[in-house]
Amino acid sequence: MTREQARKAAEELVSRMTVEEMAGQLRFDAGAVERLGVPEYNWWNEALHGVARGGTATVFPQAIGMAAMFDDEFLEKVADTIATEARAKYNAFSAEGDRDIYHGLTMWSPNINIFRDPRWGRGHETYGEDPYLTSRMGKAFVRGLQGTGETMKTSACAKHFAVHSGPEALRHEFNAIASGKDMTETYLPAFKALVCEAGVESVMGAYNRTNGEPCCASPALMKLLREDWGFEGHFVSDCWAIRDFHENHRLTSGPTESVAMALKAGCDLNCGCTYEYIMEAYEEGKITEEDIRRSAVRVFTTRFLLGILGDEGSEYDTIPYEVVECKEHQTMAYQAALKSCVLLKNNGMLPLDIEKCGTIGVIGPNANSRAALIGNYHGVPSRFVTVLEGIQAVAAGKNRVIYSQGCDLFMDFVEALAKPDDRIAEAVTVAKRSDTVILVLGLDETLEGEEGDTGNSYNSGDKEDLLLPASQRRLLKKVLEVGKPTVVILMAGSSIDLTEAEENADAILLTWYPGALGGKAAADLLFGKESPSGKLPVTFYRNEALDEMSDFTDYSMAGRTYRYYQGTPLYPFGYGLSYGKCSILDVRADGSTACVKVRNDGEVETDEVIELYLHDEDSPDATPNPVLCGFKRIRLKAKEEEEFSLTIDPNAFTVVDDEGKRIPGSGKWKLFAGFGAPDERTEELTGRKPVCTAITG
Repeated sequence: MTREQARKAAEELVSRMTVEEMAGQLRFDAGAVERLGVPEYNWWNEALHGVARGGTATVFPQAIGMAAMFDDEFLEKVADTIATEARAKYNAFSAEGDRDIYHGLTMWSPNINIFRDPRWGRGHETYGEDPYLTSRMGKAFVRGLQGTGETMKTSACAKHFAVHSGPEALRHEFNAIASGKDMTETYLPAFKALVCEAGVESVMGAYNRTNGEPCCASPALMKLLREDWGFEGHFVSDCWAIRDFHENHRLTSGPTESVAMALKAGCDLNCGCTYEYIMEAYEEGKITEEDIRRSAVRVFTTRFLLGILGDEGSEYDTIPYEVVECKEHQTMAYQAALKSCVLLKNNGMLPLDIEKCGTIGVIGPNANSRAALIGNYHGVPSRFVTVLEGIQAVAAGKNRVIYSQGCDLFMDFVEALAKPDDRIAEAVTVAKRSDTVILVLGLDETLEGEEGDTGNSYNSGDKEDLLLPASQRRLLKKVLEVGKPTVVILMAGSSIDLTEAEENADAILLTWYPGALGGKAAADLLFGKESPSGKLPVTFYRNEALDEMSDFTDYSMAGRTYRYYQGTPLYPFGYGLSYGKCSILDVRADGSTACVKVRNDGEVETDEVIELYLHDEDSPDATPNPVLCGFKRIRLKAKEEEEFSLTIDPNAFTVVDDEGKRIPGSGKWKLFAGFGAPDERTEELTGRKPVCTAITG
C-alpha cells in the first residue's frame, strides 16, 4: 500500500468517527472503536538493540556498540532481524487477544541524539558524537526496521527531536540554547537524513525546550519537519513530556492549554496522560475538530501502512513465533558483538595462547554480570554468556579458571555487614595464583542511563565524572600491583578515564554492553579466534578534560567532541587496534568518490575500517579539526591488496556560518584516509600516519 492509498483509507475511516472516537486514538494506549472494526492498539514499543520490554528476544549490543562496528550495511540486517522478531511477537500475541504495551509494531527507535558530553547517562543509546556517523547508522537502522516490502514491516521513530543530550535531572524544565551554527552543523543533520533519505515514519519530541520552545510543540522545529523537510509521518511526544508544559516549563496554566499547544503545533500522538484532556480542550474551544481529525488521519495512515487495519493483511502475517531467538538471530548477535568490541591497548599480550597462558584468573564486578551484557531498553534473553562463562568455555579441559568478584560495582563492600573492600584480599589471592589475569570492570544501566529508570538516583543516570567507581579503582590498583600479565576488559557505554590501566595493564579491550552472547565474543577475541575491529564512535577523555569543557548545561559545541576538542584525548574518536597488519597505500579523490588502496601485510585474514576525514584549509567557518566524511568496513585475506571505493559525504565540502546557513567551503581541502582520525594521538597509539591528498574545486 502506498502512502497516498494509506492516507485515503485513513481519511475514509476517520470520517466515520465521532470527535470523541478520534480523540481517543491520539493517546499511546488507543482504545478500540468496535463499531468500525478498529481494535485497540498500544503505540509504545522499543527496539533500541532488540525488541525491548516485551519478553524474550534476541539482544544485540547496545546502540553505542553497534555504532562502533562502523558497518551500516550489517546494522541494516540487524534492524531487519529485530523487525522480524517484532512481527513474530505481534502475530502471536494478537492471536491471543493481547494488545498490551510493548507488543505493537511502532518501534520508538533509534535514538539519534548527538553524544555531545561524556557525562550524559543516555549516551550509550546513541550512535556516538559524530553527525555523519549517526546519520549513516540511523538511516540503516530505519531501513532495516521499516523494510522494503509492499507493507511497512515495523514503524521506526527518530528521537528525541532535536537538541537533547542531558542533563537528565533537568530535562523536564531545561531550555537547551543552541546557536544556528550548532543546530545546522551538529544537532539536526541526522534527523534531516532520516526524514529526507530514509523515510522514517515517526519522530519523537524531546522533554526539554530548545531555544525557548518546548520540543513537542515547537513552531520552529515543526516547520523544519513538515515544511522544509517534507515529513509526512506522525509526531509523538516523549512520555509525559506534554504534562511538563504546565508542571515544569510553566508555559501553560493547565492540561487543556498544554493539549492545545501540542496538538495545534502538530504533535499527533501523546505518550503520557495529557491527551486524556483533548475532549475538555475541545469543549472549551481551545482546539477544533479539524485539529483532532488531522492528527487522527496521520496516526491511522501509519496503521494502514503497517497492514494491521482492513482485511488485506500483509506479507508478514505468517512470520512464526519460532523465529524469536532462533539460531540465525543468535549468530547475528554474536557477530555484532565481535564487530563492536574495541581494542584500546595491546603490548603484544593478545591474542592469548590457550596452550601457554596457564591458570587464568578472572576478576571484577562485571566478569560474571548479566546486567553489564544488556545495557538498557533491552529484551529478555533466554541464555546469557558472561565474560567469565565465555572464558571458562574456551579453557574447558585445558586450563584452570579461578574467579573473584573483587568488589561491588560501586559500593565499598559486597556483603552488608562487612568492612570496606571485603573482596580485595580474595582478588589479590586469585591474581597471585594466576599466570594470566583478566580484570573485568565498568558500569551497567544502574550507573549510567535514563532519569527515573536507573539506580543512580544521586545524578539521575548521568555521570559526575569520567572515573570508574572508587571501589573499582582500588581493585584495579591492587590487582595491577601483583604484577601478573593483565588484560583489562571495560564494559561500559561511554568515555571512562582508564589512565591507570593504560599505563600499567598489558592490554585493554572495550566490549561496551555487548548483548546476551557478549561473553562468548569477548573470549573469542581474547584468544584470537577473531581479531578486534571496532572503532570508537566517541572520544575517550581524561577526567581532567571536564575542567576544560563548558558546563554540562551549555549546548555550545566549542571544546566538545573530536571536531572541536583541542586537548589530547586518552583515546581518540575512530581509534581501535586489531591483530592484523593492514596498511593504506594510496588515496585518490574524484569528485564525491575516494579510491583507497589497502594491503594486508599480516598472516591472517583481517577486518578493518577505512575512515575518511576532510578538512577545509581556508574557511573561517570550518571546524578546527578534520571531520569524518566516509567509512567502509573491509575484510582482506593475508597478503591481499585491493582498492576500495568510498563515497565522500557531500556536506563535508560545505561549512556552516554563524547564522546556521550551510554554504560552500573554501575550495581547498585535505582528504585523509586511515584506520583512525588524522590526529597526533592516533599516530602515537598506532604508529601509523594517514595518507593525505589535496582537493581543490
